[in-house]
Amino acid sequence: MTCLLAVALLMSVQSAHAEDGYDLWLRYRSLPATVLPAYRALARGVLAPAETATQRAARDELLRGLEGLLDQGPERLDAVKAGGAIVVGTPASSPDIATLKLPLEGLGREGYLIRSAKIDGHAAIVVAANDDIGTLYGVFHLLRLLQTTQLSQTLAVRERPDLQLRVLDHWDNLDRSVERGYAGQSLWDWQKLPDWLDPRYTDYARANASIGINGAVLNNVNASAQSLTPQYLAKAAALARVMRPYGIRIYLSARFSAPMEIGGLTTADPLDPQVRRWWRDKVSAIYRAIPDFGGLLVKANSEGQPGPQDYGRSHADGANMLADALAPHHGVVMWRAFVYAHEDAGDRAKQAYDEFVPLDGEFRRNVLLQVKNGPIDFQPREPFHPLFGAMPRTPLMMEFQITKEYLGFATHLVYLGPLYQETLRADTYAQGRGSTVARVIDGSLQQAGISGMAGVANVGSDRNWTGSQFDQANWYVFGRMAWNPMADARQVADDWVRMTFSNAPQVVQPVVSMMMRSREAAVDYMTPLGLAHLMGRGHHYGPAPWDAGSERPDWDPVYYHRADARGIGFDRTASGSNAVAQYAAPVARRFADLSQVPEQYLLWFHHLPWDYRMRSGQTLWAALVQRYGHGVDEVKAMRATWASLSGQIDPQRHDEVAAFLAIQQREAMWWRDACVAYFQSLSQRPLPPGEPAPSHPLSYYTSLSFPFAPGNTQ
Repeated sequence: MTCLLAVALLMSVQSAHAEDGYDLWLRYRSLPATVLPAYRALARGVLAPAETATQRAARDELLRGLEGLLDQGPERLDAVKAGGAIVVGTPASSPDIATLKLPLEGLGREGYLIRSAKIDGHAAIVVAANDDIGTLYGVFHLLRLLQTTQLSQTLAVRERPDLQLRVLDHWDNLDRSVERGYAGQSLWDWQKLPDWLDPRYTDYARANASIGINGAVLNNVNASAQSLTPQYLAKAAALARVMRPYGIRIYLSARFSAPMEIGGLTTADPLDPQVRRWWRDKVSAIYRAIPDFGGLLVKANSEGQPGPQDYGRSHADGANMLADALAPHHGVVMWRAFVYAHEDAGDRAKQAYDEFVPLDGEFRRNVLLQVKNGPIDFQPREPFHPLFGAMPRTPLMMEFQITKEYLGFATHLVYLGPLYQETLRADTYAQGRGSTVARVIDGSLQQAGISGMAGVANVGSDRNWTGSQFDQANWYVFGRMAWNPMADARQVADDWVRMTFSNAPQVVQPVVSMMMRSREAAVDYMTPLGLAHLMGRGHHYGPAPWDAGSERPDWDPVYYHRADARGIGFDRTASGSNAVAQYAAPVARRFADLSQVPEQYLLWFHHLPWDYRMRSGQTLWAALVQRYGHGVDEVKAMRATWASLSGQIDPQRHDEVAAFLAIQQREAMWWRDACVAYFQSLSQRPLPPGEPAPSHPLSYYTSLSFPFAPGNTQ
């Protein structure tokens, strides 16, 4: 009995210290003994104002972080009496910072300085800004330096965001389902709002502020008009009160037909005076409830959604109507450029360009076009969208997907930092060499008055927020790159691993290596060599390259790979759809020329015979099969690496990741086998030497169905 009692006690202690991922990267655990004495000397006390809600958030976060990281509770000083003080504030809120006369010009509201300084002859660390929100961002940066053991005795950090709007788009429905969500129900418990404010809302705001995200669209782009009714505006206002101290503004997706559905009108024509008046009144009501409301996100005339084209009007007509209603309140319209006509236009990749480029310069100043990173739909790899650089008189806002709709949902380890970096650093040549996508969206290339980046959120009600431990890294890297589009994906991964798991080199190096290779692995076992959209129709779970027969061709994988007995790939050169011509001439020439096109985009732009000779000397068929196998091998290697870290990462999170990697390996093999079996049925080529046959006949893979795959609410 005594022995059993001891075991039970031990298990309860272990359970109390178990980690489930709730803390995200704000995991303030004691730092290594090698740095603790020096860091304690640098952070003996905190002097920070607490008069406003944002000031209190900054002070409380700093005290929470220091207590956890330094294994002690630094007392708050009433004055700087000794070295080792951390002094936080603005010239208006802190006499000490006012006295230092720091160079805060050019930092705006959100920028900040972190400096080593002398105050009354004593060493101090100063976090200074022009505005309270800047000090909050600075506090989170200082804590990151502590967490990652990068704090030094000489600090000279100067930061300001490159993009003005850094927004999470929640595809959350009012019934708490989440379209393309793989982390449980919606975070927003609409039924209990506005009276019950779940503490998770504050932790969500903290996490976003820590990486510089300053906006949240609460509801799905496939919006319900009910979101704009007084009942739901009161709920949104309650969430806005929670987010406000953390610098986060609330936005809503608006259904274009709302004047008819909840307003009693017979039309939603954007040029109709009654419709325009209805939107002005509705927007005024929103601002009465939410004085700092950010604006509206709109999906119109896409995938069956209503829009201005229903009335013979243009996207500019629709966006400008809403922009005029928002302008007196300093709100913005984020008008999505993800559109495609119901009729088959021959190449879906061309449709957004064809619809929007003729409208360049016709949008109001407070309208941003929200453009997906690629011309199709968040595929494992796409070339950058040709709209970037093609609309010099219109602000373009990047839209990335953080939730992994086409990348294995929550169970596949796919770090999206390399995908984001690949897109942002792509050169559009719109104004010559160096016209990167990052320079398009930050406004520096075309001097746009407003800039932004949106990410389709991957958070939900799961305890670990994102459905898996590693999907937290995609939320994290999105925020870091929205703040600085030229941030290095590897460095961001290094910070995240140190903050989330461990500072130990024997953990950091292999885990960062896994993360940096993971996206390329997924491309290889899903859509290698420029293939795209091979996922099962609708749910997008698993391979279905044979899928055909939908209501419209561009819903089917066969539309995108165009494989037959002769070859494979989508010809987008002048001999095909000529989508390549939508890019600037130097880019178009490179993509169209088989001797220059990067192999990663080969089959995106070219239809080639199975025996086409690759630069390696292999046939296309052999290279395709090899890429599929390489993707599987990379997952096996990731799984072995993670297994080797047992005992160096807490058991609960290590076990969860290990289980998910096992799922990923099995599903990567499924992808490989199903695609190889299907493409071999067309190519009629033998498998290359050393490549194993698929585990099952093709009929087995085509017979599989997934009517209840998660995240598909359509």
